[in-house]
Amino acid sequence: MEKTLHSNLSAPSSPTAPSAATQSGEGAQGGPKTKGAKDVLERFMHLLFLLCGIVAVAFVLSISVYLIISGLPAIQEIGLGKFLLGQTWAPTAADPSYGILPFLLTSVYGTAGAVLIGVPVGLMTAIYLAKVANPRMAAILHTAVELLAGIPSVVYGLVGMLILVPGIRLIFHIPDGASLLAAIIVLAIMILPSIIKVSVTALEAVPQEYEDASLALGATPIETYFRVSVPAAKSGIAAAVVLGVGRAIGEAMAVMMVSGNVPNMPGIFTSVRFLTTAVASEMSYSAGLQRQALFSIALVLFLFIMLINATLNFFLKRDKEG
Repeated sequence: MEKTLHSNLSAPSSPTAPSAATQSGEGAQGGPKTKGAKDVLERFMHLLFLLCGIVAVAFVLSISVYLIISGLPAIQEIGLGKFLLGQTWAPTAADPSYGILPFLLTSVYGTAGAVLIGVPVGLMTAIYLAKVANPRMAAILHTAVELLAGIPSVVYGLVGMLILVPGIRLIFHIPDGASLLAAIIVLAIMILPSIIKVSVTALEAVPQEYEDASLALGATPIETYFRVSVPAAKSGIAAAVVLGVGRAIGEAMAVMMVSGNVPNMPGIFTSVRFLTTAVASEMSYSAGLQRQALFSIALVLFLFIMLINATLNFFLKRDKEG
């Protein structure tokens, strides 16, 4: 009786189960189609990535070729030595002069000063955010840094012109606070978000085991941060410095509003003009040789930025290989 009931209960379940042959047939039919579709999608995405890379390279090459074609005629007419080493820029004078040495030195001094101020402040802030701050404080500071990165350049320039420039004039008792010092301070503030965000990412990528081993050997947390974490993240921190240098040397609007925009040889309390502001301030009304000379300035600025980036990347790669 029990055997009969057991056989009656188990018998109906067998017709509903799919056969192994049916499953293998469905797999054989669906497998190649799915694989073929994936292969087509992979090839299409590879082609799309290649096209995007070609477009990016084409943009760089087209800008380079255009600057070379537009900038070389003025350099040939003026003379390379007079153009790069001349100390007077007076394109509208009766005897015009096209020396850009004041612009070159101002850009170098301004960028160097901004980096000397911005890198230590940005690195200390990044260490605090990545290693020291509690989650609530870190969230607040991250929001502040992101907000700082989103402020337009003209706002930096406006605040600097209304607050920083009068402050420098009153503190140092000089006739005009629009100077190289004001430009350096504004640029140092502007490069902080780039340095902080990239440095925080690099510091957070350091394995926790490194710090635990340092603490276990008797080092204090501060010693661990500066002797273990920072050296381990030096490649990312150096990349942050590269971004900061690029931002500082390429800025035009903010420095134009706080530096005085006068073609003088650079001094800390002197009104000066950068390479970028020289192009931006005169391009709208220039003509003839003056306009060609402005393209030559853009070419010099382009080559200058490429040289700085190539030099920094060379040292970065050498450190990685070492």
